Amino acid sequence: MILDDLVAATKRRMKREQATISLAEMQAKAAATPTKDPQLVYDRFNAPGIHLIGEVKKASPSKGLIAENFPYLEIAKDYDQHGVSAISVLTEPDYFKGDIHYLKDIAAAVNVPVLRKDFVVDPYMLYQAKAAGASIVLLIVAILSDQQLKDYFKLAHDLGLAALVEAHDEQELQRALAVGAKLIGVNNRDLRTFNVSLNNSLKLRKLVPDNIAFVAESGIHTRDDVKVMEANHVNGILIGEALMTAPDKAKKITQLLGV
Repeated sequence: MILDDLVAATKRRMKREQATISLAEMQAKAAATPTKDPQLVYDRFNAPGIHLIGEVKKASPSKGLIAENFPYLEIAKDYDQHGVSAISVLTEPDYFKGDIHYLKDIAAAVNVPVLRKDFVVDPYMLYQAKAAGASIVLLIVAILSDQQLKDYFKLAHDLGLAALVEAHDEQELQRALAVGAKLIGVNNRDLRTFNVSLNNSLKLRKLVPDNIAFVAESGIHTRDDVKVMEANHVNGILIGEALMTAPDKAKKITQLLGV
């Protein structure tokens, strides 16, 4: 399965990266980076209206190369200036052609919170995210044990990072709620098959208390899609492909948000 391959590749990458910069060194880099208040992120997504997370990504396993021309900093600044509530940056290099340096550059250049989009399987990645300037990290329930999920969630908050805890089905959602998640993402793309259904978010939204911010991820392309999410009390939407393939990204954001 693709998800298994992604996890295996990430574990290999972590060994290589820790051989270059040790855990102790990365912890020191994180400690030297100003600490933010994760509650500010949660409050942002709980505020009235629907909140767009614009994603910066060059490629994906399902679509291959999405953006041959990839001026990632310009794209992020465009997002920042036209109404996104946060920016998601792919840092997974093998399947998504991402890079932690993209995140570092973007976080230094924009005003909105930046999410590290990766397959977190090691505490090292949380220290790395903070050192690079991230405000949010993605924790994918499907690839973590209950203990890992609990430990990484606590460590993220200790580091001043908000956690977007991602689930795909009801069982994973219950695990996310059990850990105390304040920002839950539901992926409409099954990471095992890569099939997409917007109904996944609509179904699972009903199971999440109103005081927990809910983000629908993947498969949202049009203003009509966004309207459906708004009508079902979804707090946020994470959009990558529809923005990355839009010739005029500012215009696309305006269309999606209906402003």
